[in-house]
Amino acid sequence: MKSFVAKTINDMPPSGIRKFFDVAAMMDDVVSLGVGEPDFVTPRHICDKAILSLDQGHTMYTSNSGMLELREEISRYMSKYGLSYDPQTQVLVTVGASEDIDISMRAILEPGDEVLIVEPCFVAYKPCVIMAGGVPVTISTSAENDFRVTAADIKAHLTAKTKAVILSYPSNPTGAILTMDELVPIADVLRERDIVVISDEIYSELTYSDCPHVSIASLPGMAEKTIVINGFSKSFAMTGWRLGFACGPVDLIAAMTKIHQYVLMCAPTIAQYAGLEALQNGEASVLAMKQEYDARRRFLLDEFKKMDIDCFEAKGAFYLFPSIAKFGLSSDEFCTRLLEEQRLAVVPGPAFGDSGEGHVRISYAYSIESIKSALDRLRKFIESL
Repeated sequence: MKSFVAKTINDMPPSGIRKFFDVAAMMDDVVSLGVGEPDFVTPRHICDKAILSLDQGHTMYTSNSGMLELREEISRYMSKYGLSYDPQTQVLVTVGASEDIDISMRAILEPGDEVLIVEPCFVAYKPCVIMAGGVPVTISTSAENDFRVTAADIKAHLTAKTKAVILSYPSNPTGAILTMDELVPIADVLRERDIVVISDEIYSELTYSDCPHVSIASLPGMAEKTIVINGFSKSFAMTGWRLGFACGPVDLIAAMTKIHQYVLMCAPTIAQYAGLEALQNGEASVLAMKQEYDARRRFLLDEFKKMDIDCFEAKGAFYLFPSIAKFGLSSDEFCTRLLEEQRLAVVPGPAFGDSGEGHVRISYAYSIESIKSALDRLRKFIESL
């Protein structure tokens, strides 16, 4: 039946992350610093609210857009970033932020439209553009500029076919952020052009070293052309609940809602009640987890220095993107041998785009004990080289 598979899908490579960890799953005694999933369980009060919703019989569909009470709470939550959205018309509750990425592309792209994507980047961006009929145009960044895209980078890649640009800061996989001073010239380039900005801000709560998150949508003239994507998976340790949201201009959110209502109907009702509790009473839990992530981040950076591993200081998310170029192996070779010889799993940089070559992604969304065990194995491997 292979001939029935669409060529677009048949030609699409599998996720570089999942492909690698499928191999690791078949091996014994593997320590992993590869998966971008919090090691914390969802805070108890959030789980209790979800259980209560079941006990109270809240098991039916909600509005396609999500419970109004939750959308109102999301609107209040976004005000902390200087953003204002009408919960009735500018907020959509979705099945994870991943759905937002998909339906935002399908809502705006015509065949042949170009989308600028900053690499290294989350593995889903390019496939979602392609599946929506668009053409991904990559902008490479490097450790030399802390993996930050500049206004000049974006301007150099603009064409008459450019329909959208995806910004994802704090970044997966690099941990890079964009400050206000760096976003202002980018906004100046994009403001007067007919280009949609898709700003994936799923790690907005996780910034460190007194570097507050800034949304490009908060800059003058940008809210009316920006779709802001966020959710509960990373900040609130709610990956399995599959709950995200998108905020943006009325017409774009309406188009996304139309796709959402035909494909998924609504986000899980139980998850929406959990999300409501998270936004209303979860700030202390988020802060506690953030402090622990920061401690792990600083510990890893210190250990990398001791091991003479080059790594720029990531200031967001829960990833580091160290360089392994000095060891004379490609990223795939490094990760494959590390897994085979020391049973340590990390992700090859090219899984996130060609500009990731010479790097590996290491997640510190793991306990300090796991991190220490992983570092022992990494040290032995490097010594063997």
